[in-house]
Parts: sequence; structure tokens; C-alpha cells
Amino acid sequence: MEYVVGIILLLSFFGLAYYCIKGHNLMIGFLVITLVWTILPLLGTVFASASFIEANPVLQFEGKSGLVKILNEIYQSAPEGWGTTLVNVCWGAWFGRVLMDTGIASTLIRKTVELGGDKPMVTIALLNIVTALIFTAMTGAGPVIAIGVIVLPILMSLGVPKAIAMFSFMGSVAAGIYLNPVNFAQYRAFFIGVDDMPDFTLGWYAAHWGYAALLIMLVATTLLAAVYLKKSKTSHAWAAQSRGASEQRNAPIYTLLLPIVPVVLKIWLDFSVIGGFVIAGFLALFLCGRMNGTFKENCQLVNKLYYDGVVDTAPLVGFLLTLPMFNKVASYASPYFKVVLGGVMPKNELVVCIVFAVLLFMGLFRGPMTLVGCGAATLGVLSNVASFSVPFLYAVFAIPTITVNIGSCITQSWVAWGLAYTKVESKDFLKLSIPNAYVTGVLQYVAAFIMLGGLGAAWFI
Repeated sequence: MEYVVGIILLLSFFGLAYYCIKGHNLMIGFLVITLVWTILPLLGTVFASASFIEANPVLQFEGKSGLVKILNEIYQSAPEGWGTTLVNVCWGAWFGRVLMDTGIASTLIRKTVELGGDKPMVTIALLNIVTALIFTAMTGAGPVIAIGVIVLPILMSLGVPKAIAMFSFMGSVAAGIYLNPVNFAQYRAFFIGVDDMPDFTLGWYAAHWGYAALLIMLVATTLLAAVYLKKSKTSHAWAAQSRGASEQRNAPIYTLLLPIVPVVLKIWLDFSVIGGFVIAGFLALFLCGRMNGTFKENCQLVNKLYYDGVVDTAPLVGFLLTLPMFNKVASYASPYFKVVLGGVMPKNELVVCIVFAVLLFMGLFRGPMTLVGCGAATLGVLSNVASFSVPFLYAVFAIPTITVNIGSCITQSWVAWGLAYTKVESKDFLKLSIPNAYVTGVLQYVAAFIMLGGLGAAWFI
């Protein structure tokens, strides 16, 4: 019976993958799959063999009270445990809105363009670096769009073909996400609870792999942009100016370091992420003259920025409230997956890296490799058939999630916006982004194996 349940669960897994690929609502999809994965494993305990139940304590419960306890853990305790992650997301979104409202983000971009002059490749390289630095602190569709309406017209006005401009900008956004404290907290929660493994901090992760992942993606994206640009013909068909550029004032030069303050404080001192956002955010508001009104007006400004930031992240918050239910129920489904897949799932770090590198394309379209698709199910299966360190698993799934999905996939919200904004065909974007995903991803898996697999895992204390 356990084989039958395992096969049905596996079919439902592929059903979820298809659902995600079609671009349907992730929150509803994960609610449905959570319900299915609740019913099947618990129903399976009625017919499964005694030896199977005895070998899997997670499936052992007594009577009505035991069943209710399991249901409460899935549908109540699991979402409540993600409170810290949601708070980080909301404050990070507020900080992103502050950087946009004060003009700090746009000033950084304009100063960078001045350094690049009229040399497209120099400007691309400088803009990629600055964009990556900005998105180590900012996250969400709103900030990406706000920066995109500045960067993309500038690149295209320099004669950079619009598909290359799109590819380069989205790749540099994804590079910055590798050190973004909000995204780190969000993805970390897939693997361990808030209080588990306190040593696995953003600082530890950055030093042991995060910096390498960011640099690999930033360099690969920039070099491939240079190759694509050399093969193409420059075009000045769209000599647009950034929206409202003539009306914007430059923020003070000394405020241009504020975007990286929360990240630096977190990595250097392991300082509170929220504390870093609050300190840097209010410094930005005061130093840029946005807090010169009455106390009531200042309060209204802060409130509006927080409101706008939360609206930016509303779809993500809904997804994050259903995802922990799925993560929890996966622990009850995993014994059945282990029966079916235990003999074929890789159990060695090197094999895992090779398999995931080959299957990087499955990170596209919310596929079974990306954590913001149905990769949580793959993680549940992989983590229960072999013993891998959490930092290693984090890197293994971060690559398809960030490099492939966030930076290269047309189902990503801001990539979809960029395609509509620049009038780039999705196939033209994918022709540029998919090679970059493979070049970058393979190099990142090499770094992950060297730095976190095998002996690398032993570095973790």
C-alpha cells in the first residue's frame, strides 16, 4: 500500500509542477497540494504494513487527539513559525520604498552613467555592479520596476539592443539577491526553523559561499552581455529618457552608501536585519530632507511608505503563509516518497551538484528545482533520502531559485513587466538568459561543492 500512496503522491507532485509552469496562482496551488498531501499519507497509515509504520515514527499517532495534533501543526503552528520571515519581508519592502522616495537609488544610477560616459560596455558593467549592490538591500517587484524604468531607457539610449539591456539588468538584480537579508531569511526558512542552527547566519553564508555566488553571476552576466553586444548591431531606435528624470534631484553624495548599510551591519556584526533597515531608512529620510514637515506629516509619510511597501509584497506574503503548511506536510509524505524514490535519488554531494547542474532548465517556469515554485517538494524528498548539511542544500536550491528563476525566467513578475515595458519577445530574452543561467549555474555548483560539499560542510560549526 505504501508504494501505491507513494506513486499517487509522486503524480500529484508532477501535477503541481505543471500547475506552476502554467503560471497559476502559487498560494492556491500550495493550499490544494497541502490538502492532498495531508489526506493521502494519513489515509495510507490505515492500510500500510506494520513494519513501515514502525520504521517511520512521524506516521505514528493515536486516535482523534493525535490526528487533531497533526492537523494543528500543519495548518496553524507551521504558518505561525514564519512570523520572523514575514516581518523581515515587510521592513525590507519599506526600506526599498524609502530608497526610491528619497531619490538615493536613482541618484546612484545617474552617477554611474556619468562615469561610464558614452561607452556602452563600460556603462553596462558599472550599472550591473551598482544594480547588484542596490538589490542586496532592496527586494520585490516594486523596487525592481522603479530601478528598471531608469536603467533600461539609459542603456537603450546608448544603442544597447533592448533584449541585451533586459538580460543584463535582470541578471544583475538576481546577483544582488544572493546577499539580500530578506531573501536569505525567506529561503533559510525552507530548511530550518527560526531558532535552529543559529550559526547559519547571513554572515557565515556570505563568507563561505554567498560572495562567490554573487561574483560569479555578476561577472558571467557582464561578460556574456559583452559577447552579445559585440555580435549585435547597436540601435538607437529608443532614445528614451528615464521617467521623470528631468524633475528628479540628486540625493546628497554621502547618502549613496545607505543602501548597503543593513547588509554590512548584518554580515559584519550580525546586527538585526530590521534594525539595519530602520537605521538606514530613517537616516535616508532625514538626510535627504524628507522629514522637514510637521510631526503629523512625517508620520503620514512613513506610514504611506510602509503601506506601499507591503502592497508590493502582498502576493509574496500570501505565498509565504501557505508554504510552511506544505513544508510541514511534506514531512508526513516523505516516508512514501522514500519508498518509491529512495533508490534513485542522489546521496552524494558531487552527484547532487552534477544532476542539478544538468537539470537547471527545471528551475524555469516555477519548476521542481526552484523554491518559489514546487522545489519545496523536491527538497523534502532529497533531504529525507540522504543526510546533507543545511548550508550545502541551501546553495543547491538557491542556484535554480535565484540564477534561473529570478534572473532568467519569464514567469518572474518583474521579468514579465520588463518584457512588456521594452517590447522584447520572450523567446529573444530566453535565448540570452538561458545560456547565462547554465554558465553561471554550473560555476556556482562547482563553488558550492568545493566550499560547502564534502570537506566544506565540515567548516560549518
